[in-house]
Amino acid sequence: MKSLEHKLELLMFNSRWLLAPFYLGLIFAIVILLIKFVKEFISFAPTVLTAEGSDVIIGILTLIDVVMIANLLIIIIFAGYENFVSKINTGDTEDRPSWMGHVGFADLKMKLIGSIVAISGIELLKAFMHVENYTNDQLAWKVGLHMTFVVSGVLFAVMDKLGGKHHSSDE
Repeated sequence: MKSLEHKLELLMFNSRWLLAPFYLGLIFAIVILLIKFVKEFISFAPTVLTAEGSDVIIGILTLIDVVMIANLLIIIIFAGYENFVSKINTGDTEDRPSWMGHVGFADLKMKLIGSIVAISGIELLKAFMHVENYTNDQLAWKVGLHMTFVVSGVLFAVMDKLGGKHHSSDE
């Protein structure tokens, strides 16, 4: 019976490698975001000298949106892989981000909701830059969704604090 239990535990432990293709898929998603960034940049750059100030700001905010999503994917890939699959052995390279290996599940959750709030805030700012293109209902929905993300982020932080789940980097 102990042998069967040991084999079952090995199977469960090794099943973590089934997550690796998901992280590879997220790497391909970053490639897709790079293509989107280049497309946005190429269409935006020639208009900078003739565009209105608000259009330039919106163009830059659009680029920032894409970058933030790519950064978020990197955090999810590194932290998720290290937390659930295997440690990433990069040797003694000085380029290794200081947060790698120190982002636990609670930290990852907070980074995710923080990024969602920031991205939502950028989208809301872009809408207000061209408020004339939106109905009051559309703007109300945008503000309502943004506030939902903000409140969710605050509630996540409060739950982590009250539950004692958020420790420095020991997770």
